[in-house]
Amino acid sequence: MIQHSTFAQFEADWQARGYPDCIERVWEPGFSTGEHTHPFDVKAQVQRGEFWLTVGDQVRHVKAGEWFELDRNVPHAERYGSDGAVFWVARRS
Repeated sequence: MIQHSTFAQFEADWQARGYPDCIERVWEPGFSTGEHTHPFDVKAQVQRGEFWLTVGDQVRHVKAGEWFELDRNVPHAERYGSDGAVFWVARRS
């Protein structure tokens, strides 16, 4: 996927691709979510920090500069590193 250098570029690119809702998410150091789902598809670029994304039996370590995606209604859990994390997120319902 394309690396965007500004949130404005990220937002314009993903809105043109049919993802109208773009936000910046800031996660606290050491925060963990329980298993949950979202009613939207997600494409996200990690800007800072790291986290572990668990989907089923698979755990993926995602670091700054990397991308992840999730389809809507997929159960998953998140655990953030000691520096927390910042994502740019594009969502499509």
